[in-house]
Amino acid sequence: MKMSNKKGIILLSGGLDSLVSLAAAYDYCDVELALTFDYSQRAAQDEIIAAGEIARFYRIEHKVIKLPFLGEITNNALVDINKNLEFEKLDKASANAVWVPNRNGLFLNIAASYADAFGFDYIIIGANKEEAGTFSDNSVEFLKRADDFFEFSTLKKPKMFAPLKDLEKYEIINLAVEKNAPLKYVKSCYNFSAQNGAKHCGKCESCKRLRNAVLKSVNKDLLKLFF
Repeated sequence: MKMSNKKGIILLSGGLDSLVSLAAAYDYCDVELALTFDYSQRAAQDEIIAAGEIARFYRIEHKVIKLPFLGEITNNALVDINKNLEFEKLDKASANAVWVPNRNGLFLNIAASYADAFGFDYIIIGANKEEAGTFSDNSVEFLKRADDFFEFSTLKKPKMFAPLKDLEKYEIINLAVEKNAPLKYVKSCYNFSAQNGAKHCGKCESCKRLRNAVLKSVNKDLLKLFF
């Protein structure tokens, strides 16, 4: 049942996790604003377009926030097109290769400023169980610490809401199917789609997670949609 009179703001990258988090959050609160961040990542324009289409589908306001300094201090393949994004295994090495300094911490603090200024009760993030294994800023402990921090740094005291926190990637696909989420808009690839000649490259860490998830999901035909 939806929580009455509760409002949410979502970090919307245009990827699978943020889309499904948005679809799931509607059962609990009124999501009114989506924030997308441009920090000069390879797929920034694709992500902005995808997030915009998702926001229009759900009829919520969409803001793009530029963070050029974050791109300047990020010295890895997620920003630098001359560095390798392809890995044989999904592990700490592949995660470190796309780590952006304090990215989720920064994004959440910006969202908390909006929440404090405009009265949002929840900050929605696509943190999930699978990626928490290699990305510490997807973990339940991280979310709890953010809740504690905002108790002191804001007057509104928004709460973290991560509807996917207990789900593996394939379970997120299954939930997307259940919620009739518009998966056609998803952009979960770290590469430029214009370079790939396709929506997803199928080789970067994010694409490999997506492919593996679809193959374990209730609808393997979604491979044709993404790749």
